[in-house]
Amino acid sequence: MPDQSSHHLSRRERQIMDIIFARGEAAAAEVHAALPDAPSYSAVRALLRILEEKGHLKHREDGARYIFLPTEARGKASRSALQRVVRTFFDGSLSSAVAALVDAEGGKLSAEELKRLEAIVAAAKKKTRQFP
Repeated sequence: MPDQSSHHLSRRERQIMDIIFARGEAAAAEVHAALPDAPSYSAVRALLRILEEKGHLKHREDGARYIFLPTEARGKASRSALQRVVRTFFDGSLSSAVAALVDAEGGKLSAEELKRLEAIVAAAKKKTRQFP
């Protein structure tokens, strides 16, 4: 399978991947129906083939149609995408990225979100102390 990290997605490819991740799997007609301002059906099929060639999708046959599935779990794909965003827009600084997200929310985090963030920071501190 090709190295997915070297293949950035276009806006339309990202939309297709979002549809397939949301559904778990989808045929070309389902993707076409779900796309906003969808291009032609043949263009959607071509984009699905490109995503398969890039290693983001695989397919299984269901009669005469192909059913497309992601090649990696959504969680793994989202972590990889987030790492690219942090490298690209925040010079690799995780704290700057988190600060930007908190600022984007106007600093208004629920008590639950604050508690979860505190737990994540505490766990990271503990790991850092274990490995000086």
